[in-house]
Amino acid sequence: MIKVLIGYDPREAVAYHVCAQSIIRHAAKPVALMPLALNALEGYSEHHSDGSNQFIYSRFLTPHLCNYEGWALFIDGDMLLRTDIKELWSLRDESKAVMCVHHDYKTKTTDKYLGSKNEDYPRKNWSSVVLWNCGHPANKVITPEFIEQATGAQLHRFTWLSDDLIGELPKEWNWLPDEFGANPDANLLHWTLGTPCFHEYADAPMAEEWHRERMLLNYSLQKN
Repeated sequence: MIKVLIGYDPREAVAYHVCAQSIIRHAAKPVALMPLALNALEGYSEHHSDGSNQFIYSRFLTPHLCNYEGWALFIDGDMLLRTDIKELWSLRDESKAVMCVHHDYKTKTTDKYLGSKNEDYPRKNWSSVVLWNCGHPANKVITPEFIEQATGAQLHRFTWLSDDLIGELPKEWNWLPDEFGANPDANLLHWTLGTPCFHEYADAPMAEEWHRERMLLNYSLQKN
């Protein structure tokens, strides 16, 4: 069973469902999908006032929500899988505490969806796709209390970990088409500036794939 936690923000609820649809459609192995919605996170209070979405900090609850056991995958909701998620799952490395794409880029724009600021910072977008080794001893410190009190820099840069515990995934598993352009070899698309559900991002690179997945989400077979 592949555990997948997906960031959920009610301001773009459709993004979560399209992301989940793409996972289910390609999966050849059972998956357990969990929306990471603030209203369902008992024992955690969000006190941070920065961030462009409601799961900007709660994503780090993944080890806690999995009882610090086994592995789990966290991904943002503004994503789409183009292949079987078991291919990503197979990249787990027991020697690592987390695994992610090590992006190193400067953004094209200072603004993103709904008027949010889009600033450059070290390890930007590393935490948007994370294979979590929930049972790794180094992740025991990631408690709800720790997350509530930590800054964005501390969390998104994985400062509780030494660099050798941060495994690297191929860039195709967190491809940013709105920053890098189209890539036919990408396995996971991430519209980090704005999901194509927003009018101003409806024609972003590779957005046609998101719109197609949304149509498949709404599909139902009809009687002749």
